[in-house]
Amino acid sequence: MKEVMIKIKGKQISRENGEDEMEFVTEGKLYRRNGTVYLIYDETELSGIPGCQTRLRLRDGEIQMKRIGEGAGSGTEILFEQGKRYTGFYDTPFGAIPLEVLTNRVDSTITEEGSGNIDIEYDISLKGLAEGRNVLNITLM
Repeated sequence: MKEVMIKIKGKQISRENGEDEMEFVTEGKLYRRNGTVYLIYDETELSGIPGCQTRLRLRDGEIQMKRIGEGAGSGTEILFEQGKRYTGFYDTPFGAIPLEVLTNRVDSTITEEGSGNIDIEYDISLKGLAEGRNVLNITLM
């Protein structure tokens, strides 16, 4: 397991709220198991879900994001695969909200040495609450 510094930039674009951007740097861990790369980091106050841990699993052109811990309810999981639609639930402390994600672009250049980028662009719908387009860029420094 390798300790890495991670810069996370996110942009949310919605009709209701316009454009909202956030950026933060955090420490994380990177490791490979059975041909799959894993990146784990703790969310912060800036991301809006402090006390939550995010795990990214990178394998065969898809990225699975799983969040667990305080602020993530019982856990949230999203699968990003270019051109594919994912349906599931976004868990909050107030209950689960149905969600739908359409991944427009997913790209990863993460190396075992601990460098590279993850880029994900996706449309998201939280049934009855919000709709928008998100752009996520994760850089290992």
